[in-house]
Amino acid sequence: MAKSRETKIELTAYDDIFETDESRAEAALSKIRDITLAEIDEFPDHPFKVLMDEDMEQLVDSIKRSGVMTPATVRLKEDGRYELISGHRRKKACELAGLETLKCEVKELTRDEAIIVMVESNLQRSAILPSEKAFAYKMRLEAMKRQGERSDLTSPPLVEKSAGKEALSVSKIGKDTGDSHEQVRRFIRLTELVPEILQMVDDRQIAFRPAVEISYLTEEQQYTLLEAMEYNDATPSLAQAIKMKKFMQDGKLTDEVIQSIMQEEKPAFKDERITKLIPKSIPRGQETDFVVKALEFYNRHLQRQRSQER
Repeated sequence: MAKSRETKIELTAYDDIFETDESRAEAALSKIRDITLAEIDEFPDHPFKVLMDEDMEQLVDSIKRSGVMTPATVRLKEDGRYELISGHRRKKACELAGLETLKCEVKELTRDEAIIVMVESNLQRSAILPSEKAFAYKMRLEAMKRQGERSDLTSPPLVEKSAGKEALSVSKIGKDTGDSHEQVRRFIRLTELVPEILQMVDDRQIAFRPAVEISYLTEEQQYTLLEAMEYNDATPSLAQAIKMKKFMQDGKLTDEVIQSIMQEEKPAFKDERITKLIPKSIPRGQETDFVVKALEFYNRHLQRQRSQER
């Protein structure tokens, strides 16, 4: 008779069954701690500005009264220091409030994962400058492309696959942020502007779409355009920007051509009844576009009224 096998059954203790959720909660809490400000490094090339405005004053007062309510997010670096991912305004407010530590949640993230989290968390802010969104989108796109890179160089065709992955990444950014695929690309183009012109976009001195077209000009051509703008006390319209881009693509955009285009007369409204209705936030040279859009909106309104009366 064959010797019967003994089956050893291990039973999980009653306490162990219900320990899972509690242990997970404790593990999460253990990652939230007060970290000395001196141990926290800024995120490299952080695209979002920390402004010393009224909101910052209110945040400092709040932290003085109640401390930091929402922990900042950091990751532990290889050198043992911490890198700030989200919470740059909170960190600055703690410094201004005279605190030495910042409540943080420590996350295990790679460099590219940290970039994506940093961009996503900061894009939740209500007011974002065009330059901030531009560099944030670019950083996230580059991080997503690196995450999707393949080392198999034998798979054909590599260039087409790379372009396809980039298009998918741009679409993903658009889906997550609410901007269209093309709008994401336009924002990323702004990173090609020289700092002085990009600042004019942030200050609403140059409209967004003309700025995108200007971004295709070389750095030298952009500085020539900047001088022409100052000389003529005017900024390029979309039509002028497109014209300069076309000349550049044809290899014919000289300093003289830039100056000539900027000296073109633009339709201007001298009737005070019209000018007083145009918001001051509309960039110079864009008044006609604003009035046309307003009239188109008014015409659609009239058409809806007529259709309702029938």
